[in-house]
Amino acid sequence: MALKAAFIGAGSIGFTREIVRDILCVPELRDTEFAFTDINERNLDMVYKLCSRDIEAAGLPAKITATTDRREALTGAKYVFSVVRVGGLEGFQTDIDIPLKYGVDQCVGDTLAPGGIMYGQRNIPVIVDFCKDIREVAAPDAWFLNYANPNAMNTWAANTYGGVRCVGLCHGVQGGHGQIAKALGLPKEEVDIICAGINHQTWYISVKHKGEDLTGKILEAFEKDPGLSRSEKVRIDMLRRFGYYSTESNGHLSEYLPWYRKRLDDLKNWIDLSYWMGGETGGYLRACREGRNWFETDFPKWMEADPWTFTPEDRGGEHGSYIMEGLETGRVYRGHFNVVNNNCITNLPADCIVEVPGYVDANGMNIPQVGDLPMGCAAVCNASVTVQRLAVEAAVQGDDMLLRQAMMMDPLTAAVCNPPEIWQMVDEMLVAQEALLPQYKQTIADAKKRLASPDRIPPRDYDGVRVPEKSVEEVRKAWAS
Repeated sequence: MALKAAFIGAGSIGFTREIVRDILCVPELRDTEFAFTDINERNLDMVYKLCSRDIEAAGLPAKITATTDRREALTGAKYVFSVVRVGGLEGFQTDIDIPLKYGVDQCVGDTLAPGGIMYGQRNIPVIVDFCKDIREVAAPDAWFLNYANPNAMNTWAANTYGGVRCVGLCHGVQGGHGQIAKALGLPKEEVDIICAGINHQTWYISVKHKGEDLTGKILEAFEKDPGLSRSEKVRIDMLRRFGYYSTESNGHLSEYLPWYRKRLDDLKNWIDLSYWMGGETGGYLRACREGRNWFETDFPKWMEADPWTFTPEDRGGEHGSYIMEGLETGRVYRGHFNVVNNNCITNLPADCIVEVPGYVDANGMNIPQVGDLPMGCAAVCNASVTVQRLAVEAAVQGDDMLLRQAMMMDPLTAAVCNPPEIWQMVDEMLVAQEALLPQYKQTIADAKKRLASPDRIPPRDYDGVRVPEKSVEEVRKAWAS
């Protein structure tokens, strides 16, 4: 009987189409039954048509169904992928724009800082609902593979409150691995790494080439590389001061820390405006809007373009298909996964979600013990874990005091705002996202009254460092080149 893989939030064209291709590049998985579900019928239909055309053109036995009925899609599924963005780009925009009025400048805003915390408030109740459906209608041994951000918070909630087997997946480790190999002038496949920490703050604690430890040589290699030394200033500075390279892009990393984005005049010294991940204000939101506009405009052209093929060379590096392959065929896969710590990293809390090396085969997923992180790296992670813990509990309980405390403990927010500013910023974000936060109904009613007061704190004259949004034609040309 064919395996069933369900995709929640399947209207996300980038992830859905790529992961489907990755799965179908595995010969034993070519008859997989895919069930797509999304609340956005238009996007769901477009992605369904595009993926169906690819499969039909390749003559594969795989089948796809699409439905807005989530439980129907999940029924009998052994693998459930979550690629949802609760609130869409409209909710995302408030995550960026409202904190900016208080001086909190975010490049991405989907993991930590005010944007990531509020994204978690929208996502976590929905994730818990997904888990309920998985328990009730999916296969008894189903795996919940979460790609959605804030990854650690979502995965934490699913494992603690969802009652399902949930693993968080991210490609940050692979990207940094490639950068390290490039800086050292070595083929990536010859560079062996051990990376450990928390999602988006994972550290390359061991880098070896043919048995030789090169961890101590990375800083000089990055400083000498003309491209990386320009585009990764924050990551290189953290490497210089903490001794280990971190996984996330320059813009991502800069917003998890209290040092690099707290003054507009200094921010320009740490970012690179040549690409959105370099640190521009709202860079990821801009890139997402550009991608959405391009897809919606050019969808007919995508349907007319050559369909995708499914050869081994076409397979990407996302973990999802390799996990499926390992579990179903017994072939061993070594990757980095977001899992409940359980003392894998001994100087981080046992119940938090860590991103660590693991092995997958027919016996399941096996996580070796890492031991202690370097003390400074652990300190950075522990600060973020505190924010995650407060934010998860706030989302589940609908407790606005915990939510406000999460904002106060957030490193970037604390570096920029005082407590009254944080309190008012939370009020504004709750009111702006009222339709997406049913657990805060009474809190939002009270927040509206406070925001109507003439004693409100005035906004700052601060708009960050912006890059103009590209037109569809400009995006089309950029991808063609």
